[in-house]
Amino acid sequence: MTAIVNRQHYAPVSIILHWGMLLLILVVYSCMLLREYFPQGSDIRNGLKTWHFMLGLSVLLLVIVRIVSRLLNSRPAITPEPPAWQMFVAKALHLALYAFMLAMPIAGWLILSASGKTIPFFGLEIFALVGPSKALAGQVKEVHETIATIGYFLIGVHASAALLHHYWFKDNTLLRMLPGKR
Repeated sequence: MTAIVNRQHYAPVSIILHWGMLLLILVVYSCMLLREYFPQGSDIRNGLKTWHFMLGLSVLLLVIVRIVSRLLNSRPAITPEPPAWQMFVAKALHLALYAFMLAMPIAGWLILSASGKTIPFFGLEIFALVGPSKALAGQVKEVHETIATIGYFLIGVHASAALLHHYWFKDNTLLRMLPGKR
């Protein structure tokens, strides 16, 4: 059931999830980028990889919460209303972002599972999705890395579109998702 509310901003839970997940995804990316500066097998490198796994799984949990929140909370209207083609592109980009946020952690989970490694999650060990298979682990790792590269593009386009709407089209697209009173 969708709440029908005439509001100019997203619900606070949606705003917190949006910006919190952005920060979380940035930290997930940072863990993998920073690990390259440390020798293989070092405690820091292994720690960064472990944090990458755990925070990646956190993205999976939070995107599920975010999807439920999106279904339960109304979306404020964009004013002035954009043309239909812009709304179509926005929906397509949002679907791609949600697919990215679901696919990346699942792919990471599959990689660890197929590699026969434990799947850490803040002191817990998560079950494997598949049995050990080096071939599968390698294939999924390639897909995971490709989607990670696409993720940079999706996030960049999303942020650029919000700024374009704010500064060029002068609508409330960005303002709807900003925290605080406006």
